[in-house]
Amino acid sequence: MTDTPRHQGLRNKLVAELKNKGITDPKVLSAIASVPRHLLLESAFEPHAYQDKAFPIAAGQTISQPYTVAFQTDLLAVKKGDKILEIGTGSGYQAAILYHLGAKVYTIERIKELYLKAKKNLEKINVRLKYMGYGDGYKGLPLYAPFDKIIVTAAAPYVPESLIDQLNPGGRMVIPVGQGSQEMKLIEKTSSGEIIETTHGMFKFVPMLKNKA
Repeated sequence: MTDTPRHQGLRNKLVAELKNKGITDPKVLSAIASVPRHLLLESAFEPHAYQDKAFPIAAGQTISQPYTVAFQTDLLAVKKGDKILEIGTGSGYQAAILYHLGAKVYTIERIKELYLKAKKNLEKINVRLKYMGYGDGYKGLPLYAPFDKIIVTAAAPYVPESLIDQLNPGGRMVIPVGQGSQEMKLIEKTSSGEIIETTHGMFKFVPMLKNKA
């Protein structure tokens, strides 16, 4: 499977759809237009890759809806050179978007099958992350901390203290919190270390689980 002008045209249509849904950051939209999402999906879903929908990947998980990816990325306020920790690599789509924004990306996946697939996916589309690991996202990556930004792509029952600890002063974390449906939370750590939490609408994610699988 390759990336063709047809795929680029479909990505441009997706970008127009996301604009209509309120995503305005030109850098985020440009990243969505650049990442070949169809190469990160099972071939059966390839014809539908640029619909604004989530699709099943391996191990009962999903590749997030492009709107959700764009929304979380927008909220994260990524700057070129930001050191970003992603919890839940999944298919590699969100990591690829962050890479295209010029971030230094560190990512963890707890499901071995997904970790191995994502590794192949990202190699296939020439995305080179700073670190990709197989491990428990609740623990974060203390060895590489602190991070400028942290993004969590699964539903946490609470905001893990370990992740707040790994955030730089002045840093931001975006995390969906709750059971069933989740509130999208933005956690900001001020330069003095104070934590400010705001909520940004309801979403639906697969649960964030502990330990490796």
